[in-house]
Amino acid sequence: MTDLVSIGECMVELSRRGDGMSLGYGGDTFNTAVYAARLGLDVAYATALGDDPYSQAIADLAAGEKVGMAGVPRLAGRVPGLYVIETDAKGERRFYYWRDSAPARSLFELAEAEALIARIESAAIVYFSGITLSLYAPPGLERFAQVLARAKAAGAAIAFDGNYRPRGWGGDPARARQVFGRFLPLVDIIMPTFDDEQALWGDATPQDTIARLADHGIGEIAVKDGTNGAFLRRSGVDGHVPVPEAVSPVDTTAAGDSFNAGYLAARRRDRSNVEAALQGHRLAARVITHRGAIIPSEAMAGL
Repeated sequence: MTDLVSIGECMVELSRRGDGMSLGYGGDTFNTAVYAARLGLDVAYATALGDDPYSQAIADLAAGEKVGMAGVPRLAGRVPGLYVIETDAKGERRFYYWRDSAPARSLFELAEAEALIARIESAAIVYFSGITLSLYAPPGLERFAQVLARAKAAGAAIAFDGNYRPRGWGGDPARARQVFGRFLPLVDIIMPTFDDEQALWGDATPQDTIARLADHGIGEIAVKDGTNGAFLRRSGVDGHVPVPEAVSPVDTTAAGDSFNAGYLAARRRDRSNVEAALQGHRLAARVITHRGAIIPSEAMAGL
């Protein structure tokens, strides 16, 4: 059984370095997959790629990180999405995307995806995000919901991060709320960022976010709130895990993605949700002191 199957899109990443640009690869659920694999989980990534050199570079990166991509469809004549990161003096980042025809958007409409779908349905944990949901047209969303329902019925824990990005929803928050509302009842573990939940749902506090999500029947909740730590609920018991130490961020890209990896890796090993949040905090603190979505593996020493 695969420990974790993460679903979404890996893109070409360009980030500014002085007067030039640095080439890399990333995407929220792909970042989580890489960090979870580095923490020792057996991880697979579910997406679709093109037949171009950049798609091959993504596949090679995944292989080097021990993230399985067996069964990932490769579509002729298609290329992966592209994003550019601009980072300000405080380490906060702004993203610009070119991804409308990326092959990942077609995943759940492809006959070639059957082997990959079988792997999703037999995983211990299935992880996706609000960005994942923003990729798919209605037929893809319908099939994806069916796949998640079958995985859940087979015993998988369904994990989700809202990760709301208005641009991905065409500036239509009502549609995002509708799609989220359809998928939330399938979720067992949710790890949203409070700022995102506030932007989409108007929550006043992390506790409001917890209460709203619990109304969907979600039993395990970890609301990330930056330097304020993580606010938790599991089996009706609330908690709060502060960040262990304050760090000065260089680049906050993948802060939430890495927290999610640390959290899910700990929970897969049957550690408590408090221990899981601490592991998430520690990994995220390491990630934000380096540039780029995926930091050098040696920078994770001791975690």
